[in-house]
Amino acid sequence: MRDYKSIIKERGFFIIAELGVNYYDIAEKNNISIIDAARLMIDKAKENGADAVKFQAYKAEKLAIKDSPAYWELKEEPTTSQFELFHKYDKFDEDDYKDLSIYSSKKNIIFMSTPFDFEATDFLFDLMPIYKISSSDLNNTPFIEYIASKGKPIFLSTGAATLREIDEAISVITSTGNNEICLLHCILDYPTENKNINLNMIKYLRRIYPKYLIGYSDHAKPDKNMLITTLAYVYGAKIIEKHFTLDKNIVGNDHYHAMDPSDLKKLITNLKLVREISGQFKKEPLECEMISRKMARRSIVANNKIDKGDIINRDNLVFKRPGTGIPPSMLDRVVGGVALRDIHEDEIITFDSIKLKNSHKG
Repeated sequence: MRDYKSIIKERGFFIIAELGVNYYDIAEKNNISIIDAARLMIDKAKENGADAVKFQAYKAEKLAIKDSPAYWELKEEPTTSQFELFHKYDKFDEDDYKDLSIYSSKKNIIFMSTPFDFEATDFLFDLMPIYKISSSDLNNTPFIEYIASKGKPIFLSTGAATLREIDEAISVITSTGNNEICLLHCILDYPTENKNINLNMIKYLRRIYPKYLIGYSDHAKPDKNMLITTLAYVYGAKIIEKHFTLDKNIVGNDHYHAMDPSDLKKLITNLKLVREISGQFKKEPLECEMISRKMARRSIVANNKIDKGDIINRDNLVFKRPGTGIPPSMLDRVVGGVALRDIHEDEIITFDSIKLKNSHKG
């Protein structure tokens, strides 16, 4: 299976469909097992153009204290305790993630899962090629150091972070000898209102950290044309991560700010078009313009009959298409030149029909 760098080189972008733990609700809705729901979501992510699927590996008791308060929009997800919500969706163990990793490989899509504790970091090592670190752990430097010491690429979300905190996280990662880092612009707010998306931070991160790949992890509700994530790519995010669901109408969890298969398909279509129309970073005539360049431009043309030996004046000349003769930019050398033969009215003046002023023939 190709790695993310080769995919970016070929496609121009790398798309992560974050299943998170949304498959629990998909299982309930479709009356299927949780593992079958996860497989179904992998299928739909692959079918609609994702390069990777990402899960979240955690156990509630290792992640939050019992009375940890919510930080999400309670109108969208009414659970008021982090521990209570996470405990509802933490039933998978190492064997389940191994199953999903194998299944993803069979479907030719990259398997990823964000670890939220040291044990998950260990058992995920053999199951995936990239470690994703959540914005919530950006200042958890002992944990970052442990993950980085595994030697695999690090995708680091930067939600709610200061530059100093990002610098410190990078320093911790590189101190282990690991230099393969992608920084993801992210707003740690669920859902992120449009006014807070701040895609210009992508450009800023590219300027501040030119040696690292920059991406975008999105928590906004998907707009109907997927313009937010498309513009993130235009601004320089080569990696796009967005939550994924099969039903955006399911209440709670991460469904309310997730894209569905049709959104994903639209995003891929947008990015392919953007890449196609962006073209080269250089101004020069293109091959497709060569005929038009010649036929749609103008030449210096005789406004009236010019006899052989006549000295050509400005009144003898007009500018008309096609541009197969002497260009108008050479007018000052044609005026004052001498006709080497009879030139008919409306005839394109060519280099072999006149002697240019202050020059030899041609």
